[in-house]
Amino acid sequence: MAKAQQKETVTEEDKNKQIYNMVDDLVKKSHVALDKMANFSQEQVDKICEAIAIAGERSAYPLAKMAVEETGRGVVEDKTTKNMFASENIWNSLRHEKTVGVIKEDKEQGLTKIAEPVGVIAGVTPVTNPTSTVVFKSMIALKTRNTIIFGFHPQAQKCCVKTAEIIREAAIKAGAPENCIQWIEKPSMEATNDLMANPGVQTILATGGPGMVKAAYSSGKPALGVGPGNGPSYIEKTANIARAVYDIVLSKTFDNGMVCASENSVVVDDEIYDQVKEEFKKWNCYFLNPAEIKKFETHFIDPRRGTVAGPVAGRSALKIAKLCGVNVPADTKVIIAEYKGVGKKYPLSAEKLSPVFTLYRAKNHEDGFRICTNLLNYGGRGHTAGIHTSDDDLVRKFANSMSACRILVNTPAALGGIGDLYNNMTPSLTLGTGSYGANSMSHNISAMDLLNIKTVAKRRDNMQWIKVPTKTYFEHNAANYLRHMPNVNRFFIVTDEGVAEQGFADEITDIISKRRGTKEYEVFKAVSLNPTTDIVKDGVHRMNIFKPDVIIAIGGGSVMDAAKAMRLFYENPDMSFEDAYQKFLDIRKRVVRFPTSNDVQLVCIPTTSGTGSEVSPVAIIKDTETGIKHTLCDYALIPDVSIVDDQFVEKLPKRLIAWSGFEALGHAIESYVSTMATDFTRGWSIEAIQTIFNNLKASYDGDLDARKRMHDAATIAGMAYSNAFLGLEHSIAHTVGSTFDIPSGVSDAIALPQVIRFNAKRPKKLAMWPHYSVYRAESDYAHIARSLGLTGADDHELVEKLVQKIIDLAHSVGIRLAFKEYGIDKNKFNAKVNSLAVEAYGDQNTVTNPLAPLVEQIVQLMKDCYEGKGINKK
Repeated sequence: MAKAQQKETVTEEDKNKQIYNMVDDLVKKSHVALDKMANFSQEQVDKICEAIAIAGERSAYPLAKMAVEETGRGVVEDKTTKNMFASENIWNSLRHEKTVGVIKEDKEQGLTKIAEPVGVIAGVTPVTNPTSTVVFKSMIALKTRNTIIFGFHPQAQKCCVKTAEIIREAAIKAGAPENCIQWIEKPSMEATNDLMANPGVQTILATGGPGMVKAAYSSGKPALGVGPGNGPSYIEKTANIARAVYDIVLSKTFDNGMVCASENSVVVDDEIYDQVKEEFKKWNCYFLNPAEIKKFETHFIDPRRGTVAGPVAGRSALKIAKLCGVNVPADTKVIIAEYKGVGKKYPLSAEKLSPVFTLYRAKNHEDGFRICTNLLNYGGRGHTAGIHTSDDDLVRKFANSMSACRILVNTPAALGGIGDLYNNMTPSLTLGTGSYGANSMSHNISAMDLLNIKTVAKRRDNMQWIKVPTKTYFEHNAANYLRHMPNVNRFFIVTDEGVAEQGFADEITDIISKRRGTKEYEVFKAVSLNPTTDIVKDGVHRMNIFKPDVIIAIGGGSVMDAAKAMRLFYENPDMSFEDAYQKFLDIRKRVVRFPTSNDVQLVCIPTTSGTGSEVSPVAIIKDTETGIKHTLCDYALIPDVSIVDDQFVEKLPKRLIAWSGFEALGHAIESYVSTMATDFTRGWSIEAIQTIFNNLKASYDGDLDARKRMHDAATIAGMAYSNAFLGLEHSIAHTVGSTFDIPSGVSDAIALPQVIRFNAKRPKKLAMWPHYSVYRAESDYAHIARSLGLTGADDHELVEKLVQKIIDLAHSVGIRLAFKEYGIDKNKFNAKVNSLAVEAYGDQNTVTNPLAPLVEQIVQLMKDCYEGKGINKK
């Protein structure tokens, strides 16, 4: 006797341990099945799922009948439809889905998507849709090579077990491993919680009450759960009333309103309210009187939870009326309570899960939206909202206003929400409510939500480009092109006082004057050496008055840069200067978008041989307020026509020949080693480098043929850097030069040897860019040296010989290679060097330097430039 009593006594701790061990055993078996399916092909998986679909469809009616008998809820015929939907419609939507191995391959992008199972799934099912949910979740699990363990609702255990047995048998016969579908034999909240918390379970598919869904999300696992669906439906005054009422009655009577997407409240415009009410009465809908509403509220709503009472959900209208102490006709389809408020003081405004809804009268659209919003906020956020209307604009407004993931238009909500039948949404029996309803998904859950998608991303180089002016004219007297330039007659000529005094602007106006037909011109000659934002604004103002169709910039880089900026802001008055100099990593992906085309043409005619601005997408403009030079860079700035006419450089002063020559040399060398350099641009760079070394000194000494060659070389270098961009030498030259009024070419000459030596050392911080697969700056500089006929034992020696050749050339044309040689006070320089280094780091040219510099390294480079470190005195 004592032994018997001891045997019968089970402590709470022992009970919990037994439950845990039982669940853990299921999980271990599930993992064995999971491993077996890991190498299944798509064909094997699809064969298994089709077998499940066939078995579910064949058993649709007996399983539905069993569910109604066990739960006492719903309609057998409607549950049969649900079972068939879970088998037929779901499988049809999945039939051609790729869920095994490579599911997508984009050769152009170099991306491959590979599908892998998430693992063992815990499936929690509701009492409202028990058997159909088992079919649905089993199918999407096995379609994705996952295994599933169910925790059935205790009130629907028998029908769910029977369903699982039928489809598991069919799956195994089709080749699925044993234990691919399992379930907890003795259901309890403790067992289901243990299942969700088991470390061997990877994902949870939870459909059920708020408590169960909350537990799923609290498990620490990825959980696909759904929330309550207190969805409203708005019948707007333009609706097809007969169809709207028919749809709502159909929806509310389908399986006695247990689909969570079904209408819980109906909001009707005042103009049609009485007509809608009469239409509902024609369909045997019963309207509660005020006294009946009070009595109904007491019994229909669980006062503790504030939602529909357990015995009520899923019952027929007649049975619900009896449970609530109200007498209704035996043929009553739906019970309706006319209501005015939403919230706890209005109990029937909550989710109902039955053929019962509340009816609201709306004064207008705004009032209708307000009522629907309040209903969603009272336990239905994120789920479903319906509208019946013929006004498409109102549909958009409704969709934008409602916090619901499914906006159903002119549709019975119960059947529309699950997808496929009345619309093209993904068919599903698990409807996500998004962040509105504290869900992780905002769509109808399907097989694709049960996959881990691996992305194989192959290294690829960005598609590159070559962009230059549409037309480039060169040779002596090429400016005569302007006499015949088509489709223009209003010429706005941009220049500076110095160029104008040489008579070059007059030469242009003389050519224009010889054109046939109408022609007008205006000369703007206010550009300074370092054009400022104020000068650009002045030019834009003059252009707004003159209304040109072509701008002709004749002068040095400053003039051409100013003209580019003037056109940009003339045609795009809403663009700010700050927008225009916004830095970017890839010009095609920049945040600030420039215009893709220009109505006003731009012609650039250089009168110096160095900037390359006549072919470049770059303009350097100084901010009047801050004094900082900014680099504007975009292909919208490229001139339409470039005229490289050596007549304008024949009398160039020697100092400008030297300065502009080194500006061109900086462009050529930096574009060659840039991270954006390509085989196309390097040819231009090398040609320019060789031409400059062979002709700069001769041009400086007065050789006009050499001067012509230098003029061409500057444009060629401009084409190279327009497409490959530049580097740190120009970032330093821009910042220091503009701060201390050092001419551009001089700053370039001073910085070039220091930056070459810096870039030619193994970098502390590696440069990042798709076209720079490995560090190569030292060998690039060595290649330049070899192209100039230099020899050396190794690349390091060749680089130093290149540096010495640059130093010798600079000295030969009178350029001193230290900032201190140009009257810059050392204390003032040191006081500013840190801020200058930050400014240089932010310069657009730094992005494509072959070595990624640190700010502290730029500081040291600037100091080396100041002192002329390693420069042999001439």
